[in-house]
Amino acid sequence: MTFVVAVVHVGLAAAWVGGMAYSLFVVRPKLVKFFGPDEEGREALTTVIASGNRWKVVGLIAAIALTGGLLLVLEPGQWWIHAVKGVLLLAASVIFWYVSWRHWPHRVFATAAELPALQRRLVVLAGAMLALIGTAFALGVLAAQLNR
Repeated sequence: MTFVVAVVHVGLAAAWVGGMAYSLFVVRPKLVKFFGPDEEGREALTTVIASGNRWKVVGLIAAIALTGGLLLVLEPGQWWIHAVKGVLLLAASVIFWYVSWRHWPHRVFATAAELPALQRRLVVLAGAMLALIGTAFALGVLAAQLNR
């Protein structure tokens, strides 16, 4: 049972880390390259790409938290690492909440003059989320090694 929960937990975390990294380091630069100075076109496609993803990520975060909690119950050793991972997940979730329910609505209705600052802010926020969930992922690997 522990193995199955661990595989699901790691798979979900890897999906979030991979999705964030791909979006930040592949999709975003390609959009900038493709659209060049056409900020309006790039913003329109970015909005289409992001549309409908909010609840998928909320579900992903909930599943990561649930499987992480199950792992803590099934293998209580290294609880402090799991506590740190939980804090990192919570911090990333707070940033995600801000991006989804505050940043994006503001960005959708922003003027052309406001967009560059909002785009830069999103890169910073996405980078912070990636750093937090990447660190939590690495700590999970460390916990697995310490439990051997």
